[in-house]
Amino acid sequence: MLLLTQRIAPVLNRVPDVSVDFWLIKLMAVTMGETAADYLAINLGLGLTVTSLIMAGVLIVALVLQFGQKRYTPWAYWLTVVLVSVVGTLITDNLVDNFGVRLQTTTIAFSVLLAMTFSVWYASEGTLSIHTIHTTRREIFYWLAILFTFSLGTAAGDLVAESFDTGYLTTGLLFGGVIALIAFAYYALKINGVLAFWLAYILTRPLGASFGDLLSQPAEYGGLGLGTTFTSLVFLGCILALVLYMTMKKDDEEIGEILL
Repeated sequence: MLLLTQRIAPVLNRVPDVSVDFWLIKLMAVTMGETAADYLAINLGLGLTVTSLIMAGVLIVALVLQFGQKRYTPWAYWLTVVLVSVVGTLITDNLVDNFGVRLQTTTIAFSVLLAMTFSVWYASEGTLSIHTIHTTRREIFYWLAILFTFSLGTAAGDLVAESFDTGYLTTGLLFGGVIALIAFAYYALKINGVLAFWLAYILTRPLGASFGDLLSQPAEYGGLGLGTTFTSLVFLGCILALVLYMTMKKDDEEIGEILL
């Protein structure tokens, strides 16, 4: 009698595990998102409107590629994160610079939009955990939330740095301190992991943007004057190196699983 065994395909998560690598590349991605947006809009002279339209189109292509993977693929995922970072920055910049919306208003508006996204996501799926992004619907919620975190982070960071006149370095240290408190609350006080993750994810945007502006902006504006071109290229190189490392590590892990 021939017995046929049917292998059930494992459910694959479409986003990476939260690790030191994850936070490093995410911080670099948001820093590059700030400097790259400034480079395209100002240095190349494209302006906010044209830059926004171009980058939105590129982001749509990246999202199509990302949704087509059906599993976590480092190059597709992080390409999308970088582009969402750029577009999220441009959305806030357009609202403030082109339409005259106050930073206080944009901060509140994106906070409400993010809260609504989380509410609908939780009502639909029963969880906000990024460890269970294995359906298209959950991935749609995920990327929508990511977009709003970038726009919110841009507005909140600019609000603190410019409206409160604290400067880029002080702003970066402030947000870094808040993230450290969240980490302490998670590891020492055992607060909810999903809540801790999303709070830290939101705040890494203004943290990275503050240090990106610190490096790229002229000295008269409180920066180090390295320029958006140099700063963007440096962080792009770091991102590419980390993505290559992640890809090689992921391939080694998959080979190990097959051998076992």
